[in-house]
Amino acid sequence: MASRTEEMVRHLKTMQMNTPDIEASAVVSVDGLIMASALPADVEEDRVSAMSAAMLSLGERIASELRRGQLDQVFVRGENGFVLLTSIGEEAVLTALAHSKAKLGLVFLDMKRTANELVRLV
Repeated sequence: MASRTEEMVRHLKTMQMNTPDIEASAVVSVDGLIMASALPADVEEDRVSAMSAAMLSLGERIASELRRGQLDQVFVRGENGFVLLTSIGEEAVLTALAHSKAKLGLVFLDMKRTANELVRLV
């Protein structure tokens, strides 16, 4: 039987296969610790986890203080692509790196579906 981490990695890899615009992904705890990842070798897990937790925290604060309701997603667009975050329950966040020409509707849909599957594993 697969471990919890192996199950999470399987879900991440399935998401990336289903949505080729997603280059990499990770599950990060709200404390900033990597729980599972499907990141390329040139991407540092510690950097992704720390920034994901910081972005989630800041996004939640902005949504709350500006009365936008509960945070659903955070996304950052750079000239080389996107960093997308969506919450997995209250304990973790799903982070994905996507190509600059990604079809964001499909990416967000698959991220939400994956987050719903991961919620039982977090």
